Amino acid sequence: MKVIICGAGQVGWQIARHLSGERNDVTVVDNNPDLVRRATDSLDVSGITGHASYPDVLERAGARDADMIIAATHSDEVNMVTCQVAHSVFSIRRKIARLRAKSYLEAIYSDLFRADHLPIDVVISPETEVAEAALQRLAAPATFDTESFFDGKAQLLGIAIDADCPIVNTPLRQLTDLFSTLRAIVVGVRREGQLFAPESNDQIFVGDEVYVFCVTEDMGRTIEIFGKRQKRPERVVIIGGGNVGLGVARQLESRTERVRVKVIEKSRAFAERAADALDRTIVLNGDGLDADVLEEAGIGNADAVLTLTDDDKTNLLAAVRAKGMGARMSIALTNDPTLVSLMGQLDIDAYINPRAVTVSSILRHVRHGRVRGVYSIGDAEAELIEAQVLGTSPIAGKTVRDIAFPEGVLVGGILKGDKVVKPEGATRIEEGDVIALFALSGDVNEVERLLQVSIDYF
Repeated sequence: MKVIICGAGQVGWQIARHLSGERNDVTVVDNNPDLVRRATDSLDVSGITGHASYPDVLERAGARDADMIIAATHSDEVNMVTCQVAHSVFSIRRKIARLRAKSYLEAIYSDLFRADHLPIDVVISPETEVAEAALQRLAAPATFDTESFFDGKAQLLGIAIDADCPIVNTPLRQLTDLFSTLRAIVVGVRREGQLFAPESNDQIFVGDEVYVFCVTEDMGRTIEIFGKRQKRPERVVIIGGGNVGLGVARQLESRTERVRVKVIEKSRAFAERAADALDRTIVLNGDGLDADVLEEAGIGNADAVLTLTDDDKTNLLAAVRAKGMGARMSIALTNDPTLVSLMGQLDIDAYINPRAVTVSSILRHVRHGRVRGVYSIGDAEAELIEAQVLGTSPIAGKTVRDIAFPEGVLVGGILKGDKVVKPEGATRIEEGDVIALFALSGDVNEVERLLQVSIDYF
């Protein structure tokens, strides 16, 4: 497949990294020559320097025979015009655009985005995706990462292992004997910064970060078994009243269960906007790092604090200060994946990486075919892929134990009809089943071969 990626920033680079690693013909376009050079030097991609919306630039990028264009520059307007040019001039079949402005997003529900008006097949809203990720973290406060699969019937949970975890030093193969009815599987373990797919004789140690795939009905029990307590927050403080913070507050207000929310926003204009948009939420105009402001917000009684400003260091420091003043849980937004390793040392309970969230959202639409979902784990270290099994797939009709999965691949769960099945060695994978596979980044190609999904992307 030939793909043009417009924008070589963090999101564009990661998408190029994924798709070029899967042997697609990828061309990166950006008006910053340094970003183009970084992409071409580190990835197996072609690079064009220029404005992505210019027809001559897209011509040089190979738009005449491109299958897909992904417009992920920092400008909404450039992204929209790029898709229009890709459609009108070059007839590119699939067009994906990243849009941030609320006004444009509201127009999605009107007639603006139609083939005869503004032809965008998929609109990705980073703020909306990140707000949803923040809400998912709140829904599972004992985890540092979470994502839904099988239409909400299953969950991927990221759990940090503490000293009071009852299954520390227990081989994974014994978990089935100890908890025979638990529908959960450890699919990934990060130890000393290294992520790997565990084997049955591997043990879990204090300090590990584990990724567990479980049936949603068993989520509470799974979290308890791994030494965590699950309590939905009733008092939430949000630091940062921008698009993400405002989106989270709106969602919390709309819930039937009562959640008391307070928002702290440094900008007076943004604070006034948030106050006008929210009904039951108290909005404070002040610095989220100021102890007096935090005390006024009742941080000592907060069940959770979310630091959602556009500055990573502010988010980390605010989360640390809030925890120090009595907040029971902290969730920090960080764009820099190298800061994730500091979370444990700083006693920050969970994090949200906007880049990973956006990349996962785009990949879900890039790998369309039989792939129903893709979640990028960590700094693109691995993926959790949800896909339907084709009759021509090499795994169709075989038992799990008879399939030659790479060492970095584990089956997390299988959806048979409307029932989620915990995979065992004797479990047979049939045509039409939906399977969830954990795959280290280097093994994604082999997974797509086994699923036979790399040919049909859309």
